[in-house]
Amino acid sequence: MSEEAVILFSGGIDSTTALHWARREFTGVRALIIDYAQKHRIEVLMARSIATELGVPYYVLVMSLKNLLHSALLDNDLAIPDSLALAREKPGVPSTYVPFRNGIFLALAAAYAESHSCRHLITGFNSIDSPDYPDTTVSFSKKMAAAINQGTSASKGGAKFKIHTPLINLSKKEIIELGLSLGADYSYSLSCYRGREVPCGRCPSCDTRARAFGQLGLEDPLLARLKREGKT
Repeated sequence: MSEEAVILFSGGIDSTTALHWARREFTGVRALIIDYAQKHRIEVLMARSIATELGVPYYVLVMSLKNLLHSALLDNDLAIPDSLALAREKPGVPSTYVPFRNGIFLALAAAYAESHSCRHLITGFNSIDSPDYPDTTVSFSKKMAAAINQGTSASKGGAKFKIHTPLINLSKKEIIELGLSLGADYSYSLSCYRGREVPCGRCPSCDTRARAFGQLGLEDPLLARLKREGKT
């Protein structure tokens, strides 16, 4: 596709795979990395490293949501669940949900894209193995695209925006398989919600990641790298 795109890039498994997909599908990709004071903000450093290694231009937006929004990913006094199953025990949204985070991020990505004459927004949204987040669904993405097209130059005859969700209906195992087929290196891709380079191995994100690599019969490249570097 002879057009450019902007990707919301956290450096996790999903967004790393989506980045490689976007590099295949578009002539150019810009990464928007957001430091929102998340407990796992080390992912910002790793996301920058991944983008640099791939030669992808990036912008790091520092915008603290701490004290403004409440989530186990932001508040020190809110515990992160020790497994995906525990995250799903209580009805409603999980404690790791950050209120309307992806809506906020997509709005920022749209503004950034419009400023660079891009009309394609790439996400790593996944609705299969995520702990029931309301802002990672197909319906949500379609409605956000409609709002973006209503509130930008697209409503005045400009080119329409499109939100791409290439991973939305894939399991974590399938996402990793796709990424590997595209040459993704997951050794610097962090998932742990507790903000450690050495993963806790228990939080919902670590749980899902470990299960997926186990299903593939592969050692997690991150753990392999940490072993080589003597960090585990």
